[in-house]
Amino acid sequence: MAEAAEAGAASAAVRAMFLMLTPGESSFQKVEDVPHYVQQATPFFVGLIFLELVVGVLKTGAPVVTISDGLTSISAGMISRLPMLLMRGCELTAYMYVWERYRLVQLPWDSAWTWWFSFLGVDFCYYWVHRFAHEVAILWAAHQVHHSSEYYNLTTALRQSITQQFASWIFYLPMALAVPPSIFAVHIQLNLLYQFWIHTELIRDLGPLEWVFNTPKHHRVHHGRNLYCIDKNYGGILIIWDRLFGTFAKETDKVVFGLVFPINTFEILYVQLHYYLYLWRRSNTYNAISDKLSTFIKGPSWKPGKSRLGDHADNPKVTGKEVPHDPSWSLPLQVYVVIHFLLVLQIYHDVFENKTMLSQLTILGMTSYILLTLTSLGFVVDQRPAAAVVEMLRCVVMVAMWRYSNMKPLLPSLALPTEAFVSLSLLYWALQSFSQLLFVRKKAD
Repeated sequence: MAEAAEAGAASAAVRAMFLMLTPGESSFQKVEDVPHYVQQATPFFVGLIFLELVVGVLKTGAPVVTISDGLTSISAGMISRLPMLLMRGCELTAYMYVWERYRLVQLPWDSAWTWWFSFLGVDFCYYWVHRFAHEVAILWAAHQVHHSSEYYNLTTALRQSITQQFASWIFYLPMALAVPPSIFAVHIQLNLLYQFWIHTELIRDLGPLEWVFNTPKHHRVHHGRNLYCIDKNYGGILIIWDRLFGTFAKETDKVVFGLVFPINTFEILYVQLHYYLYLWRRSNTYNAISDKLSTFIKGPSWKPGKSRLGDHADNPKVTGKEVPHDPSWSLPLQVYVVIHFLLVLQIYHDVFENKTMLSQLTILGMTSYILLTLTSLGFVVDQRPAAAVVEMLRCVVMVAMWRYSNMKPLLPSLALPTEAFVSLSLLYWALQSFSQLLFVRKKAD
């Protein structure tokens, strides 16, 4: 019986990714009854990423993702979900508040009409969430994270912002006047899940489906920094909103992916937060209060004397010959980073699996360690001068966690090798830090 239930959940998770759930099987009376479709689909994310990697090599002769960029994208996805350890999602919390106090009508939760209305409503609201995230600089500061990769593959779909969720909930509140929270909770997940598989270059054209649905072909345009791609194709599941509101663009010239001004780093906190600092510094260059405010609430390209959205006169010219940022680093270092990433991924998974049994203090401590690890590994990938010291300090914390059984090996049989690897990691970075200190002293003398 349990195996049948697990198989049913797995089937629902896969079909949810491709919008293949029926209203009858995905309508629920209570929010607590709504499955965690995104969490259930996580193993299939991993499977599809590996499938894309294999097919990409067979089809093009080269990997579609690099270790540095892929791990940065997955790290961003991990960080974006960390607030959920300490609180319920902002979108659902705010939605339920409005529903309980201000709803005008109560559509039946078990009606197919309600399900389809909600499907259209969530997708319509998402279009405007997405559009405003490109047209308002302070919202773009969050959303730029998703566009920061210069590659376009399934790991890019996971490159999400930790801060965007704190503003996006506003756009869905009108639906709370009529649509039950349980139905909204289904569709907010389905909308997110659908957008995973469209992040690939391997699917070129889907024929008549391109007329109605957002597809890899359409979404590639959205991720481009070519002039014809900028601020186009905002749709989540449907592309009809872009066609209606004049933001649709066909894929023509070769799409060059990433931000207009690439950031050229894999340090995860910088990827997440750098644009906020940029806006603050830019606002301080203006004397007028109106210009300071406009820096945050007008378009990212706005400057005094220009229209609300600014223009792209200062953008670097895209030639189609651009090469993504991919610094060379040794194979042993790559293996090191991958192993430590897998170890912290294990901790991340365990925290989410057991969050109801852990104290808030324990969750806060584990969250801090996850952030420290992902940041430190970014320093290592970037080969920053401070990487040795930061990684040594992280390894000290890691050894303590291992000693007090707060982390475990990927497999029980790997307990002894993992303990040895953890200890050797600390020793290596301690020697590296000592070597750097001696070098600095000799240089000073």
